[in-house]
Amino acid sequence: MMRVGVVGATGYAGLELVRLLLRHPKVKMTALTAERYVGQPIWKVFPSVMKETDLVCQPLEVEPLAQACDFLFTALPHKAAMDVVPGFIQRALKVVDLSADFRLTDPNAYEEWYEPHTAPALLKNAVYGIPELHREEIKKTFLVANPGCYPTSIILALAPALKNKLIDHRTIIADSKSGVSGAGRSAVLTSLFTEVSENFKAYKVAEHRHTPEIEQELSRLAGERVVITFTPHLVPMKRGILSTIYASLERPYSENEILDIYHNFYANEKFVRIHPPDILPGTADVLGSNYCDIGLKIDKRNKRLILLSAIDNLVKGASGQAVQNMNLMLGLEESLGIDIVPLYP
Repeated sequence: MMRVGVVGATGYAGLELVRLLLRHPKVKMTALTAERYVGQPIWKVFPSVMKETDLVCQPLEVEPLAQACDFLFTALPHKAAMDVVPGFIQRALKVVDLSADFRLTDPNAYEEWYEPHTAPALLKNAVYGIPELHREEIKKTFLVANPGCYPTSIILALAPALKNKLIDHRTIIADSKSGVSGAGRSAVLTSLFTEVSENFKAYKVAEHRHTPEIEQELSRLAGERVVITFTPHLVPMKRGILSTIYASLERPYSENEILDIYHNFYANEKFVRIHPPDILPGTADVLGSNYCDIGLKIDKRNKRLILLSAIDNLVKGASGQAVQNMNLMLGLEESLGIDIVPLYP
């Protein structure tokens, strides 16, 4: 059994990691950190895992964690991850980091959107963790930068279109809606029930921090610089993301032609499902699962492709994809621990 630890186990992504790892047949959780709950069993923080594990939350100390674990997930806020990940790497641990700290290859871009980077030497080694696009690189690396939730939904939806040059990349508009868990577990005024319930609003319009990683990966796919318009919205539900993406077609295509391209592109991908044209994806279809469901329609009047992409932001958008990456890094079957049928309500 591979010994695995979760650093930052009491956020939403951390708890989701605990839930998934508890059912994983090839790993054993041996350490959990949570500064706020040091000394408390994790089941006292989250009674949902009562009788599943007796692990006690411990402080974030590099040496004890390195002694207790062979592999680590770091589910920490931005900046906090880059302070500790180098220490784990130096002690020969493999790491999947769920923050944004290692997603951008250019430290100047990170500084523009976040702050100065304190571990830039690791950026050239970190692999952006979308397995459907970077599987072979993920297998060989010791550090995976787990993608953001919005980027996962947008990049997977656009990848076949950009690779096959179906669209004019200068016309891409991504309109995404997320459940409140995407904002994290910290007490924030805008995430309070009274602020969110019966409310639907856009936020961080034209300035969301996920923009540079989306553009970085879309540029790789297109083979040239891609700049998009991205508008995120907050929806009064717990979890799930639906992205609706618009782009002008390079020439007239039928929906069947494009569907064939998408089916071929993802033919061997367990966790990407292409919907038929009469069934468009929704967040309930992927709830609790590691699936990304993609649908498409053509707006013939405007010669525009409309893509719809649904994920659970805490699974394929965070912890499920992190476990998928771990499986690849450890040479395990990719779907172990995350082969879950969606929990349709």
